Amino acid sequence: MASLGNAAASGSGLYRHGLNRPWRKLFSGLALTVVLTCATPAFGASKARITDLANFSFNTITDLTSDSSLAEDVCVFSDSSTSGYRVTATGSGTGGAFTLSPVSGTGTLAYEVQWKGQAGAQSGSSLTAGSPLTGQVSAATQQQCNSGPASSASLIVILRAAALSTATTGSYSGSLTLLIAPE
Repeated sequence: MASLGNAAASGSGLYRHGLNRPWRKLFSGLALTVVLTCATPAFGASKARITDLANFSFNTITDLTSDSSLAEDVCVFSDSSTSGYRVTATGSGTGGAFTLSPVSGTGTLAYEVQWKGQAGAQSGSSLTAGSPLTGQVSAATQQQCNSGPASSASLIVILRAAALSTATTGSYSGSLTLLIAPE
């Protein structure tokens, strides 16, 4: 008789075996720190601002056959005549890649970043590291969304099953830098 939840150490990490289930890798402590970078505009130039950012923490991931995603609503404000803005994302990986690094060990874990110009979204336009997503329009009427809509955009981070299934077991971390500029 097999018992549920037996854990065994292996050379490539901790695995859990359950009744009629294959051995699986366990990931814990996957964290992504979101950093905001703002360009200083010239006097009288249009300005854009993002607020309500927080760190993403995926906690323990045991299902490597499905994508794992987190979405966060943020407030983006632009005082341009069209309320337009562009968003550029850069990761902490080589060349600005969207990758997480293990806390100990080698290798990386790739992630995907999406952006939607409205709050409450679970999917959006895929961002390419270092390339601006243009043509965004903010519904925010105040710099910190204190009046009007409480949020005006969604930031979505996805760990794809293909990346999870090939990554080394362990805790990972990284940073994502967002640059918001008026259009």
